[in-house]
Amino acid sequence: MVEMRKPIRVAEAVKRVMNEVVSIGTEVIDLEDAYGRVLAEPIIAKHDVPPFDRSPYDGFAIRAIDSAGATGDSRIAFNVVGEIGAGFVGERPIGEKEAYRIMTGAQMPENADAVVMLEQTVETATGFTLRKPFEPGENISYQGEDCKKGEQLIEAGTLIHPGTIALLATFGYAQVKVARRPIAGILSTGTELLDVSDALVPGKIRNSNGPMIRAQLDRMGIAYRSYGMAADELDHCTTVVKKALEETDFLITTGGVSVGDYDYLPAIYERLGAKVLFNKVAMRPGSVTTVAVLDGKLLFGLSGNPSACFTGFELFTRPAILQMMGDTAPYMPRMTATLGEDFTKPNPFTRFIRASWAYTPDGVVAVPAGFNKSNAVSSIARGNCLIVLPSGTRGYEAGDVVDILLLGSEQGVREWTL
Repeated sequence: MVEMRKPIRVAEAVKRVMNEVVSIGTEVIDLEDAYGRVLAEPIIAKHDVPPFDRSPYDGFAIRAIDSAGATGDSRIAFNVVGEIGAGFVGERPIGEKEAYRIMTGAQMPENADAVVMLEQTVETATGFTLRKPFEPGENISYQGEDCKKGEQLIEAGTLIHPGTIALLATFGYAQVKVARRPIAGILSTGTELLDVSDALVPGKIRNSNGPMIRAQLDRMGIAYRSYGMAADELDHCTTVVKKALEETDFLITTGGVSVGDYDYLPAIYERLGAKVLFNKVAMRPGSVTTVAVLDGKLLFGLSGNPSACFTGFELFTRPAILQMMGDTAPYMPRMTATLGEDFTKPNPFTRFIRASWAYTPDGVVAVPAGFNKSNAVSSIARGNCLIVLPSGTRGYEAGDVVDILLLGSEQGVREWTL
């Protein structure tokens, strides 16, 4: 008898997965290895930034009071008593009508409280003249104006990007406490599958899901162990799944989750005693996406159809991996766009359409990336977003406003909002 499955909403499916995610611990690594990792401790300012009052320009450091009354007709002369390059300090305080030649980033000399940019001066034999008065503090970058010692700058659970690296280096974090990265297992199931290098034969297709999943993990910096391709044979598949779970932190399988006679993943979950979180989602493509959990480890049963497999990974697997690492913003960012062409197909389930978005003179426009059935491959390669069309809608026309989820974004968002 064919199993009757009850679909649940996408948001509920995401919630069930995220509720089962278990943290996998932390480690300390060198700063040069920290890009793409998730902070396991906050970044605290160890000193003021800037650490001293400094000049933001090349120019002259003066006492502002000495420039009072300067005009084009009554220029005031200053005598240059020295030069301060970045990394050096003035030899003595400046006095009345004295100045230091100062470089960008250099520490302000004692008594100086303003900086005159080079283009505001006229050179003389012993210094320069001014045609305008300066206020105390003018053109000065003050100690601590960026951040103060002891201030929390970045919270734990933040993905480390190049700007974070700069901040860590500024405060001397030669080593960084980060979340450990999980190791994924990948298994492609289906008697119909051929290796990428095999010639096509009748009734067979090349395995595109395995390489695609590996690339999606690579984009996240996640290591994996591949368990190859398994034919539709229950005992063998069960053995491979059991082995993979012993050796990895979670398992991604593709194929075998429908309700056909040779779709064995549901039976494997039952044999192993895994708890099935859901086995049907009110979405297209990927309605047969199934997720189970066993001894704290998640088993992502993604569809064998490439577009459905891709979408299932982005919606369910990717945020779960990020949450395993303590990332506090694990979801794809969302924004609105104008639909660039008609999409008249009705949507009994929420539909995720592979699409391409771009800025145009009329704003952000998103256009379906081509053939959009669940078994499509070409549209995956051309898309950079997913257009979201809610369930219960009867089609959209060009010019309608739609939500899109951005693929490949370095920074995520904290809540699932669709």
